[in-house]
Amino acid sequence: MSEPTTRSTYHHGDLRNALLDAGARLAEKGGPDAVGVRAAAREVGVSPTAAYRHFENADDLLLGVKARAFEVLTDAMRARLATVPDTGDPGETASRRLEALGRAYVGLALAEPGMFRVAFCEKGALPFDDLPDTLAMVAQVMDELVAAGRLPPQRRPLAEIAAWASVHGIARLALDGPLAHIAPELFAASVDRVIDMTLRGLTGEGTTA
Repeated sequence: MSEPTTRSTYHHGDLRNALLDAGARLAEKGGPDAVGVRAAAREVGVSPTAAYRHFENADDLLLGVKARAFEVLTDAMRARLATVPDTGDPGETASRRLEALGRAYVGLALAEPGMFRVAFCEKGALPFDDLPDTLAMVAQVMDELVAAGRLPPQRRPLAEIAAWASVHGIARLALDGPLAHIAPELFAASVDRVIDMTLRGLTGEGTTA
């Protein structure tokens, strides 16, 4: 059996990153309440004293893990966006891109519930301005819809927030609300409906599904 990694193995920045990785693993298993400095230290194989040199307390570590969770979410959305083909119709392509972002968001919530809960837990909430990449993808697609004539310019302000709220709502209902135990096919149909109504509300047109 290999010996636990000791603090001497790590450079300063490496140990911080290792603790963040450990915190992320703890979050995946147990959500926000599972993230703690001592637990992360045990996961990495270093002393709590060494870990506390990098993170003052559990809240400090949780803030770092929250940022990591948003990176995971953003990467999932970006990867899904890359799969959308160019249909030859800018408006149709933009609509499909927005749909893809929504499905990636809900999909990540279901696939990584611990990380998703950490990203949006009340404790140590990240400032709005710290979420540029996540929102920028949605905002870019909204601009594409405007350029294609699908989204009226007067509806453009804060459209990304409206779309975000829609998919976030059904994701949370599925994780911690009354949709947690419904049949998979009914939940899939509910996601379809939310995305369709979001697109209709923005553009007057639904999904192509």
